[in-house]
Amino acid sequence: MQEFVDDFKENIIYRLDESTRMVLKCLDELSEKDIWRRPNEESNSIGNLIVHLCGNITQYVISSLGDRPDQRDRDSEFSQDINVSKKELIQQLTATVEEARTIIGNSDSQVLLKKRGVQGFFFSGTGIAIHVMEHYSYHTGQIAFYTKLLKSKDLGFYDGMDLNAPNES
Repeated sequence: MQEFVDDFKENIIYRLDESTRMVLKCLDELSEKDIWRRPNEESNSIGNLIVHLCGNITQYVISSLGDRPDQRDRDSEFSQDINVSKKELIQQLTATVEEARTIIGNSDSQVLLKKRGVQGFFFSGTGIAIHVMEHYSYHTGQIAFYTKLLKSKDLGFYDGMDLNAPNES
């Protein structure tokens, strides 16, 4: 069982790190104006998505798995009045993910199996970790897509890797 728990945590953390790497690569391409631009009224800016990701990761992992008070104001994450610089967004995102990595990395099987209510849903710790990884990945794809539209360029996420390499046993 412990080998499975360790492998699970390692893979969740790896995926969180991959999403962070990709989001930071996108932010490196964007101006302050680009980060807060909304393609239309029904869409969010990249800045709003990053604030939203920090809120989600904090609520699900830091608050729930980390057993801390839940103080999230989800609606404010989508406000057009947020005035946060690119540097501050990067600091907020990297600090939030680092804290989540630590909590997930220190979670034992009891924490990962315990069911708890978060945002109106009822998940085990593994369900929470999967949700956060999947949610982060989903919005990372949106951020990458919008960055490509704004900059008309390949972001080179996998430069130097042979993605056509065959599977190995």
